[in-house]
Amino acid sequence: MNLYELNEAIEGFDLEIDEETGEVLNADALDALQMERDEKIENIALWIKDLLAEAAAIKAEKQALEKRQKTAENKAAWLKSYIQDALAGEKFKTARVAISYGTSKRAEITDAELIPEKYLEEQAPKVKKAEILADLKAGEVIPGAYLLESKSLRIK
Repeated sequence: MNLYELNEAIEGFDLEIDEETGEVLNADALDALQMERDEKIENIALWIKDLLAEAAAIKAEKQALEKRQKTAENKAAWLKSYIQDALAGEKFKTARVAISYGTSKRAEITDAELIPEKYLEEQAPKVKKAEILADLKAGEVIPGAYLLESKSLRIK
């Protein structure tokens, strides 16, 4: 039974009461449903914790790999510069490697303010949410913004 069904079963539970003694005859069944619901909630919360821990481990591994990637790229760039200096424009070739030179072109901007408008990208203004939040908390009224308070679930 899923959590939704358990909640419905608990809400719609009909208590059977002994008319003579006033004793609840099916209290164990209600307790069992509530225990099953509590166990279901606990298991879901534990699953969330596991998923968040896995996500954190993946993020840490990703950062470590990005660092290794950057180190390898920087080392390769340095070695490329080193070999360029050593060859001083000469070609180099063996059975396993060939080094030659090519030419490339790129636009270098000396003064961006002089560039015609057709070459400029339109940029949307960026909203400074942190400043808006601080001012809203201080009681200021800001058109187009309001302070929203919400509850978040924390699992430790």
